[in-house]
Amino acid sequence: MLWAIGGIVAFILILIIAWISMANGIKVANLKCDEALSGIDVALTKRYDVLTKMVDVVKGYQKHEVETLTKIVQMRSNMSMAERQDASNRMDQLAGQIRILAEHYPELRSSQNFMALQTAIMDVEEHLQASRRLYNANVTAYNTKIVSFPSSLVAGSMGAVSRQFFEAEAQKRMDVPMNF
Repeated sequence: MLWAIGGIVAFILILIIAWISMANGIKVANLKCDEALSGIDVALTKRYDVLTKMVDVVKGYQKHEVETLTKIVQMRSNMSMAERQDASNRMDQLAGQIRILAEHYPELRSSQNFMALQTAIMDVEEHLQASRRLYNANVTAYNTKIVSFPSSLVAGSMGAVSRQFFEAEAQKRMDVPMNF
């Protein structure tokens, strides 16, 4: 009789410990998503800072057409994923405009400052891509936890909902034409 009661108590204790462990795993995965999302914000802020400096260099070489270079979206942590993607898309367009301007001003392209900033932009873009990949990896781990049995039972009781991936816009999914 005591063995049966002890077995039941041990089983219940194991279930409670497993439940707590799964709940903590889900919470940690969610925090990692938040941290990775913050990493995207850091990368976007760094990108903004570099592009702003690029604008200053371009201003030194030419006085008009600057208005198109200064239209940069403010990055805030309260943005939804769709707003973040829209801001990222606008920044991509801005970077393209800077490259086009550089082609129109050959002396700008030969400037040491401009060349250093181009290198910095490539570094910033790599950092941003790495941040996006890390975020998506964390979202995958989190979403997997909340849909996999038995942790899906715990996730349901916690009200956990799946998180949205950071996705490239349709234009960037197409093949790049190489016309020479």
